[in-house]
Amino acid sequence: LSLSFFLCLSLSMPAYHSAFNKKEGVKSVGGVALLPLDAKNSKGPAPRPDPADEGVDIVEEALRYFKANCFFKNFEIKGDADRLLVYLTLYTSQALGRMQRCNSKDGCLKEMYQLSIEKFPLPGEPGFPLSAMFKKPANAQETEQLRAYLMQCRQELGNRLAELVCQTPNGKPSKWWLCFTKRKFMGKSFDGPGR
Repeated sequence: LSLSFFLCLSLSMPAYHSAFNKKEGVKSVGGVALLPLDAKNSKGPAPRPDPADEGVDIVEEALRYFKANCFFKNFEIKGDADRLLVYLTLYTSQALGRMQRCNSKDGCLKEMYQLSIEKFPLPGEPGFPLSAMFKKPANAQETEQLRAYLMQCRQELGNRLAELVCQTPNGKPSKWWLCFTKRKFMGKSFDGPGR
C-alpha cells in the first residue's frame, strides 16, 4: 500500500460528532445545547441526566473523542450539541497545557479548579475564538445562564481529565495525554498569545 493511499484515507476520515445532536427537548443558549451532566465534581445549573443515556454525558463524550478530533482542521457543526463538543475539545487542550506544569494528581486538580473559575469570554465577547460558529446570547439573563453552565462543564471536565491523565504508577501526568498539547483543534486555542 502506498503512502498516498493512507493520506487519502486520513483526509476522508470524518470527525466524531455528538450523539446528543439528536436529543429532543434540549434548551439552547447562544447556539450551545444545555445538556444534562452527570455532575460528580461540580455544582451548577446543568440538568440531571436521563437514565436512558447510560452514564454517558457530553463531558464523557468530549474526553472520549478528544484524541481523534484534535487532529481535524475543519469540523462541520451538525447541531447545538456539536458546538458544546467543540468548546469542550478546545477547553481540554487548554487544560492539558496547564497540566504540563504539574507534578502530581493533587497539583493537576488544583490547576484544573483554578482554570475553571478564571474569567473566560463567551460567544459575542472579545477574545472568544469561535464567534463565527456560535451565536451571541440574546440578553444578560441568557449570558449568565450560559456562563454558569459552561463553568460547571469546565469544572466537571477538569476533574475527570485529571483522573484520566494521572492514572500512572507515579501519579504524574501521562506523557501520552500531554503530547496532545501541541495539537490545535481547528487551528484554534483558548489561550491567547504569550500564555
